[in-house]
Amino acid sequence: MVNLSDVRLVYVAPRSGVGGVGDYADDFADAVRPYFREVLEYRHDGPGGDSVRDILAHRRAIRALVDDPERTIVHCELSGGSVVPFWATSNLSGVDVTATVHDPPGLVWWPARTKFLAGRKLLNHGLHYPLRFLWRRLERAVAGERTLFALTKTGASSLAAAYPEASAKASTLFVPARPDLTPAEERPLAVGLFGLVYRGKGFDQIQQFRDRLPRDIAIRVAGRGTEDLPPVDGVEIVGEVNGTDEDAFFASIRALVVPYGRRTIYGDAFPASSVVTRAIAYQTPIVAMKYGALAESDGGAVVVDGDIEAIADATAAVVTDTKALSTLRREVEAVRQANTPELVVEDFLSEWRK
Repeated sequence: MVNLSDVRLVYVAPRSGVGGVGDYADDFADAVRPYFREVLEYRHDGPGGDSVRDILAHRRAIRALVDDPERTIVHCELSGGSVVPFWATSNLSGVDVTATVHDPPGLVWWPARTKFLAGRKLLNHGLHYPLRFLWRRLERAVAGERTLFALTKTGASSLAAAYPEASAKASTLFVPARPDLTPAEERPLAVGLFGLVYRGKGFDQIQQFRDRLPRDIAIRVAGRGTEDLPPVDGVEIVGEVNGTDEDAFFASIRALVVPYGRRTIYGDAFPASSVVTRAIAYQTPIVAMKYGALAESDGGAVVVDGDIEAIADATAAVVTDTKALSTLRREVEAVRQANTPELVVEDFLSEWRK
């Protein structure tokens, strides 16, 4: 077993505030820092922000941080389009390299999506989609025999199938610290949708959801990009919320609705949902569509195998049943206590000690 107090961790991750992975990285670095001799954070811009020349510079800089390969671990955050850690740590020999894969089974999905291709959507997909099997072969070569962490059991299973020579480990997305709120069953009769707006998140189905949900149940929508959604009668668009505004948003809803579906032509992905963990942090039950890793639940969630109308029916049944809502809320609180950063990082520490 390795004594981590003698080890340097080189942590390669997006900058703070760069999407959900950047926010996750802040908490992760803080949680693991006490266990290492030192943690050197190497932060980079988000997907599509770097040229080939930039990536080569990152590669040299990261290698320079590995001063003692036998007492260094390099750990990086890999997500869709995260070409910097993918290329900068490829062929990094003589040192242990591990990664958290946020959008399994792909490590990066678009390995060639540099700054040039990021601004040319058709060219990017024209290069990657027809050759996707070759790109996956490249991902397997880079993964090699590394340890890859997924933040769901489903994600870990997909990694094990896609990268048979690697070691796939399941962890979970930890729940960030948030204030205690009024119990869900005592909040206003309203439900919410929350998160960054992009394809597959279900924001395009708000009109159908509103049409099906009883009119006495209010709908509130918050998150980056929601302010640009077309208005829907009976739906309050809040826009991006942070700090006390985020607290107030969750305090105003009884349940969070997560109507995610397939969002890519490249095949199914099995990411953990930071939106779900945010709801858990605020002791808020979840109603989710049975898709990908959302089918996993340790409690506090109603998983619906159906369309947006089935989601609406299940949501109405939950938020108008005080007893059922109270049971779900207690389950959410148990998950919240079990998945703190301090407890979850033990999944990583136990592997690194090996």
